Amino acid sequence: MVEPQPPKSTPPLQPPAGMNGAPGLMLRIVKDYRVAFLIVGTANTVIGFAWFAIFNYTVGALFGRFGYLPTLLCAHIASVLCAFVLYRRFVFRVRGHVWRDLARFETVYLVALGVNFVLLAVLVEFAHMQPLLAQALIVFVTTLISFFGHRNFSFRRRPTSADPEPKESSTL
Repeated sequence: MVEPQPPKSTPPLQPPAGMNGAPGLMLRIVKDYRVAFLIVGTANTVIGFAWFAIFNYTVGALFGRFGYLPTLLCAHIASVLCAFVLYRRFVFRVRGHVWRDLARFETVYLVALGVNFVLLAVLVEFAHMQPLLAQALIVFVTTLISFFGHRNFSFRRRPTSADPEPKESSTL
């Protein structure tokens, strides 16, 4: 006769990449950093694209043919500030070091912005795409850059002796 096994308990949520602090609201709901990041990232992408569209029809219109470049810059600033609040509040839920975290967060997005800038110019100038369509395609590339950058850099904390070692299977 085989004895029934007691139900396996769910391991406690472990923050990724040496982060500490209570899990954010989204993580408490979905219990997986990758899924929480994807949900908040999707919302952030929609918001960021909306910023791009708004600035494209306002700021971009002032600059004529190359208006998509100042549009990208304005959308970048608005999007980064919004994304920082969303990720910090709903996914990673770290405490302290706001300015350092924002600087690291912006560093990740500056890399994404550089890639975005080059790809947007290439797609608009050489492939003759409309800026909104080109930006919609580029979002997939910049999403990957931000996922890996934020996971490994933006909100990282040095583990303290009181922090448990994060388990690889539960990291982002």
